[in-house]
Amino acid sequence: MIKKDSNTEPQFALAKQNYMLLLIGLFIIVIGFALMSGGKPADPTAFSEDIFSFRRITLAPIVVVFGFLFEIFAIMYKPKSE
Repeated sequence: MIKKDSNTEPQFALAKQNYMLLLIGLFIIVIGFALMSGGKPADPTAFSEDIFSFRRITLAPIVVVFGFLFEIFAIMYKPKSE
């Protein structure tokens, strides 16, 4: 019969620091998608050059990719034990 020790704490797959880094990475990704938004013309039948701005075409995808790379780092990061 296996006895369960009531004094043991549950073991999580990642440390608290990893979860904090994951939240930061998620926030970076959300910022990148927010940078992609917009560019809708007032008249839906008219063409607008605003959709081809530097912010939407270049900056936002770079921010999103950086966010995903930061997420990978957050998962792989091994905090120093105290």
